[in-house]
Amino acid sequence: MTKILTIDIGNTNVTLGLYVGNQLGPRWRLATDNERMPDEYGLQFLGLLDHAGRKITELEGICLSSVVPPLTSRVVQACSQYLGLDPLIIGPEIKTGIKILYEEPGAVGADRIADVVAVNELYGGPACVVDFGTATTFNAITAKGEYLGGAIAPGIRIAVDALTQRTAKLPRIDLVVPPSVIGKNTVHAMQSGILLGYVSLVEGMVNRFRMELGNDMKVIATGGMAELIAPYSPTIQVVAPWLTLDGLRIIWEMNNQA
Repeated sequence: MTKILTIDIGNTNVTLGLYVGNQLGPRWRLATDNERMPDEYGLQFLGLLDHAGRKITELEGICLSSVVPPLTSRVVQACSQYLGLDPLIIGPEIKTGIKILYEEPGAVGADRIADVVAVNELYGGPACVVDFGTATTFNAITAKGEYLGGAIAPGIRIAVDALTQRTAKLPRIDLVVPPSVIGKNTVHAMQSGILLGYVSLVEGMVNRFRMELGNDMKVIATGGMAELIAPYSPTIQVVAPWLTLDGLRIIWEMNNQA
């Protein structure tokens, strides 16, 4: 079966997944490092595949999305030199099967495009995709599978960093849900305000999206923090932490059909 390596370069993480057919096998999250050179990425990719018991000769394709332009060329070079394949890079000329209704189509991140493709294939519209990444984004998909637009809020980790850096007495905290909404100490109070506060943000924004997209709107959570937040948010119907990788796999298949 076809084996595809998918790579999503985000501002916080570089996420990779290896597909055998349409099944996601080994998957990894690496810290995004703007100083890392192509050789370093190449050796890391080789190490990950070797640890998973995979050989580079098994790979038939690589599909890549990136919102960090300085790293794109380095990862492409790493793939070419160490994996022997030039990645398919998500961009305007790539077939995706979706219509973008955003006023500035070119401003829509490649990861968001991949998310829409995955939702159309796996769940259908209308839908709201809540992506818990560096930013917390809400993306609207119409019943026809079009990308309508969305909303962008600071991500959870950005909120934590801003709070601790701009206050003298508030400590850095672990991102875990506290035992109660009303914190009895500073750490629990911060955890409540940040994590449960973001749950309320999600609930409120999803309800507003539903008023515009309709009551049959599906709500799908993705991103590194999705599994932490979703259990406390009854509006989230599907948790798909690897949604972007699913979209990259589908896009690769669209552009490599015989």
